[in-house]
Amino acid sequence: MSKPLSLARLLLISTALVAPVAMAQSNPGTSTGDAGMTTTPSAADEAAAQEGNVDVSIPGADIIVTGRRTTNVSQSAPEVVNVLSAADIKRTGEGDIAGSLQRVTGLSVVSGGFVYVRGLGDRYSLALLNGSPLPSPEPLKRVVPLDLFPTSVIASTLVQKSFSANFPGEFGGGVINLTTKAIPTESYLEVGFGSSANTETSGQLGYTHYGSKSDWTGFDDGSRDVPPLLQNAIDSGTPFPNMARADLRNIAMQFLNSDTSVVQRTNSLPFNFSGSINAGTATDIGSDGRLGVIATASYSNKWRTRDTLQQASLDVAAGAGKNTQQISTDNEMTVNGLLGVGLELGDQKLRWTNLYIRDTLKRSALSIGQNDGQIQGADYMTQNTAWYERQLIDTQLVGEFKLNDALSLDLRGAYAKSQREAPYERDFVYVRTNRALAEDPVGDRFINALNRQRGDASVTFSDLNEDLWSSGIDLSYKIAPAFTVTAGYAFTDTKRTSSRYELHFDATNLPIPVQQLRPDYLLSDASVQLYDISLLEFSGNYPVYDAALRVHAGYGQVQAELFPGLSFNAGVRYEKGVQSVTGVDVYSTGVTPFNEIRKDYWLPAVTLTFEAAKGVQFRASASKTIARPQFRELIAQPYLDTDSNRFYRGNPYLQDSQLWNAEVRAEWYMGKDERLIAAGFYKKIENPIETYTTITDTYAVTTSFANAPEATLYGFELEAQKYVPLYGLGDEPFFENRRIALIGNYTYTQSKLKVQAGDTTTPYTYTTGDLPAASDYFLNGVPLTGQSDHLLNLQLGLEDTDRLSQQTLLLTYASDRVTSRGPNLQPDIKEKPGVQLDFVARQAVKLPGGINSEVKLEARNILGRKFQEFQQAGDNKVFYNRYKIGTTIAASMTVAF
Repeated sequence: MSKPLSLARLLLISTALVAPVAMAQSNPGTSTGDAGMTTTPSAADEAAAQEGNVDVSIPGADIIVTGRRTTNVSQSAPEVVNVLSAADIKRTGEGDIAGSLQRVTGLSVVSGGFVYVRGLGDRYSLALLNGSPLPSPEPLKRVVPLDLFPTSVIASTLVQKSFSANFPGEFGGGVINLTTKAIPTESYLEVGFGSSANTETSGQLGYTHYGSKSDWTGFDDGSRDVPPLLQNAIDSGTPFPNMARADLRNIAMQFLNSDTSVVQRTNSLPFNFSGSINAGTATDIGSDGRLGVIATASYSNKWRTRDTLQQASLDVAAGAGKNTQQISTDNEMTVNGLLGVGLELGDQKLRWTNLYIRDTLKRSALSIGQNDGQIQGADYMTQNTAWYERQLIDTQLVGEFKLNDALSLDLRGAYAKSQREAPYERDFVYVRTNRALAEDPVGDRFINALNRQRGDASVTFSDLNEDLWSSGIDLSYKIAPAFTVTAGYAFTDTKRTSSRYELHFDATNLPIPVQQLRPDYLLSDASVQLYDISLLEFSGNYPVYDAALRVHAGYGQVQAELFPGLSFNAGVRYEKGVQSVTGVDVYSTGVTPFNEIRKDYWLPAVTLTFEAAKGVQFRASASKTIARPQFRELIAQPYLDTDSNRFYRGNPYLQDSQLWNAEVRAEWYMGKDERLIAAGFYKKIENPIETYTTITDTYAVTTSFANAPEATLYGFELEAQKYVPLYGLGDEPFFENRRIALIGNYTYTQSKLKVQAGDTTTPYTYTTGDLPAASDYFLNGVPLTGQSDHLLNLQLGLEDTDRLSQQTLLLTYASDRVTSRGPNLQPDIKEKPGVQLDFVARQAVKLPGGINSEVKLEARNILGRKFQEFQQAGDNKVFYNRYKIGTTIAASMTVAF
């Protein structure tokens, strides 16, 4: 990094650190958080929280053991849970749910918004909205970016780490359930806006392409629609090799050319910005009824540039055989909206929630490097442009009815539609051989002969549509004040269609002057006609796949206090699931590949809680759960993961994993919001799904998935939360209502794969014959992918107990973790998360006219942590991805009217 950039980083950080101290000495009033959040809890919220009366909408929603005398929900709940009430969420001062969940032990926030439970990754995390499945707006991921949810519309957030039968059986690390507000306690209107800058992106060099005039909104203006002739060819079912060459030329001439293929250098990328509006109101109906409406809308525009070293090797000990330096710029536009209607008639509740999320990524990248597996000594220059549209529409209706003092009924139904469109993924490869002019007349110049030997050009169209229907019914009967039985039924039906057409431009004897043209001229209509440039299809025999998952589930559960101090929660869940992947025979070959997982499970769960003394209790829990393969892991189509810059391919032969879980805990609740907890846990996983990488002699790297035979995981976690009042520190009024918040947690985990002689696995390349040995893909004793041995989170904060005034330092550390098994039994590919230090300050500010507002300043990654993903053998390292993350400085303001 240059000196001016380092000085800029220090200046921005010092400004962020100094400003909150000055603001803390101002005279604040009632405050509001960013993204439309009232940060000062209302009287109704505070009263409900003090009484332990938290609005939680989940199957079998009575989570508190009757008879306990504590209002601490985490302490009194029959399972290992953390519940953030509306008042708790507001007190954190965070503007989104992902931010507020950072204060919950065992939760880690990845990439700003993806929340993982106990360090377990995407596969073992489950998110629900009002008790119904919440699909991700990114259909290639399972977890939902929770930073998309403003805290103002959330009544509570429940995190449960031990399985109970009322939750779906796909329960690995835990579940996060968001309950939206049914009725606001008071009317409000809030407007928020903010901006941020990153030292590696903002004001720095980057790349972009035009696309269309409406790209800044996140919506394409129709320019990127599939060209009519290509759509007709796809609909006809005629294989591309059987089409007339003239027809293929006509298709090639209909592609949107220069707008999607000309990458432009931008010397100074703009800052990020965002805005939001949030409102709610309620009205009384009759003597005991109330009708409420909440709505929120937000927009953000973010830029990110990465200067990435990408390498690959057939033998790590011999060094990298492929070296590439890539500069990529991603422009991400996010549009969100939520509309909720709630009705309360006495003890009866109805809530209708409608959610819209659209996340669009516009990508431009240039790279240059060498590849010893192709032309030795040659330079390869690659250009990539892409447009990824991801969208989620979710509507759900929930009814919670108390039929009498003992009997309650919950009903829920939901429909969600998620889509991912990636039109015009374009790749161009130019080659410079660097050979003597006598041997190669253009050896000193980059050329593209469009023959896959000395240059290539391709365009890919992908489309994914998924529909999810879900419903549930739960009936609870309180036999006695401390004895409740619950029974329920749940149904989900998910269907996905995924298509991917990859076309490469093909030329023979292209004149050398034409080979040197830039991409838009190289593929211009004139070039296509004059030099007979045609198209080749690389989509495979099955460019379209259908996938489906239907689950019927029923459960019974008993929650009781056997005698004062000893309670239990026990139940069993029965799940019958049918999951299938079918290749659509679009070319009428007469062969339709079909794979199906048809299984049913009995999933028991039990938790015992013993209260040894006031505030001191012990828990023991055991359960069996499952982990199904995700659709993206089953469908045998390649896709680019933009975070890792690697291609992934699914494996239709994957099978379910089964998990046996056990945990013991000792909990000491010293005072309100203060605790000291120690826990030990163990998991045995049968057929865990592991990520592995393959590499060819030309250094083409593909990552896929396969079932390992078995794995075990064990460890312990420590949690401490303590507040130190400062009211007795000197005579300064500054300390009167302030306290220091000390929050920390540490998790130690050991995981091992078990691979024995005779064990087999089924990779995506399997066709017929004997199954390959599992030892060809997995080594015995290596850790699970995604698992760090050590996870540490520390928070040191200064906060005001009466009004919003917070200054917090956050330190996170994660030790090295495996991201993929190494190719050909080489050393595993690992990520080095390292240490990250953040600083966040929030302060209430009273504007002229008595208008309440909040100012927030953030400094993220102060220490300048880098991203490193590598293989290592001895002293040799091969970096699959290495780049600087940069330090981000952000400022935002929210105003309440």
